[in-house]
Amino acid sequence: MSTTRQLCTFLLDGQLFGINVDCVLEVIRSLPITQVPLAPEAVCGLINLRGQIVTAVDLRKRLELQPPKNGVMPRMNIIIRTTEGPLCFPIDEVGDVMDVDSHLFEPVPETMTGVARKLIESVCKLPDHLLLVLKGDFGELAGV
Repeated sequence: MSTTRQLCTFLLDGQLFGINVDCVLEVIRSLPITQVPLAPEAVCGLINLRGQIVTAVDLRKRLELQPPKNGVMPRMNIIIRTTEGPLCFPIDEVGDVMDVDSHLFEPVPETMTGVARKLIESVCKLPDHLLLVLKGDFGELAGV
């Protein structure tokens, strides 16, 4: 019997990423980000989420992707549950919640190098995309 994993998907720099849906608190429109002096490079600042201060992490920088073209700011945020509290990932576009058969997941290819190799858990070949599944260690994703 095949098992499935439920993933919340999103686009970042034209690439499809997934994260376990159990870790996602909510997906919201972009909020103003307040920069924090002397913060780690991947921390783009803080957002005020209904009175709760949440750290925003720039996954583009963390995954060594290209900066947004023409200075276009991310349109959405994924709020993630961590043991230290919520974490915000600004993203370009939210995708679907997908049920993916576990037999479709493959290890990260040897050709993938750099930080992304450490932060991506597995890949999944879909009919029209390659889905990159992020590891659940969000402290490492945040670069802290």
